[in-house]
Amino acid sequence: MDRESIERFVNSWASAWNTHDVEAVLAHFAEDVVFSSPVAARVLGSDGVVRGKDALRAYWTEALTLVPDLRFEVLGCYAGVDCLVVHYRNQVGGLVNEVLVFDGPLVVRGYGTYLSGDRSAPAGIG
Repeated sequence: MDRESIERFVNSWASAWNTHDVEAVLAHFAEDVVFSSPVAARVLGSDGVVRGKDALRAYWTEALTLVPDLRFEVLGCYAGVDCLVVHYRNQVGGLVNEVLVFDGPLVVRGYGTYLSGDRSAPAGIG
């Protein structure tokens, strides 16, 4: 990904989250995406692994009902060969890194990760 593509992606991703537009967020994800997060484990009462775009839609839609004030402030982004890490602060001040692995323009694998020991961090949706 070049710098412009990264900036467009991150701006679109953050804007979609901050307006709670799940469909706009999902537009960046492949149909067979696999996403894991400790928040997903809590919200879904599962192992925290969400498989497929429809399941991800259901998870994020449910999670937004639990976090109606959700807001992300992007602090930085870090590019790899086929991945991007978005570092942000959530609405309660928790620090989060979302690790997104791409196949072409779409995310095929994602990981919501939280600062160890920060009790406020997992209050987001990632």
